[in-house]
Amino acid sequence: MSPPDKSIELSGFATLTGTPKQVGDQLDRLAAEQVIALTLEHGSGPAVRALAETFVSIAPLVRNILQRRQRETIQSIIEALVPQIPPPQHMLIEARMTAEARKAVLESGDWLTAAQVAEIVGFSTSNPSAQPNKWKKEGLIFAVRHRGIDYFPGYALDPATGYRPIRALAKILKRLGGSKDDWGLAYWFASVNSFLGGKRPQDLLAKQPDSVVAAAEDELAGAVHG
Repeated sequence: MSPPDKSIELSGFATLTGTPKQVGDQLDRLAAEQVIALTLEHGSGPAVRALAETFVSIAPLVRNILQRRQRETIQSIIEALVPQIPPPQHMLIEARMTAEARKAVLESGDWLTAAQVAEIVGFSTSNPSAQPNKWKKEGLIFAVRHRGIDYFPGYALDPATGYRPIRALAKILKRLGGSKDDWGLAYWFASVNSFLGGKRPQDLLAKQPDSVVAAAEDELAGAVHG
């Protein structure tokens, strides 16, 4: 009969290998609260020791996973028991107004994804968003983000130049970009403008670009002077 292997221990876990009688004799001397027995019908000594080492190494991971799941379960129970606090009424009103404004903007003109812009202009389809995003980064055009997708304004593309951004747009973005985010710019272009005789900037951008640039300067001056 071969002598029993030495136990392998790690972080409160240990394995005992040997014959049933050898392991049983060792168990009589242990003070462990719980024991897991794994029997092998056939197996060499080195293979058994390797298997034992594997169990010892993964045992702490299993314990950590169980503890984490227990904490997550307790947290879920706490969240379920705590009453949900509704947002203040003014936040609901503001959110509804913002949603309505964005809906009106998206319905006010043609909005194109980067892929659609690339298709119209004739860019490579292997990376269609590259050039439109480059325009945006360079301040030549802007885009509004809706449901995780960037949409570029169709009125900002000039058919006469192969649907590149209208040149005057860069000047407008430079003047208003510091005071308006992308949605703010979209609101401004889609709103009637007294400086333009009650017309919308997006309707005059292609035909009267200088007038729209002047309107942006007037908008900026009004914002500066309050």
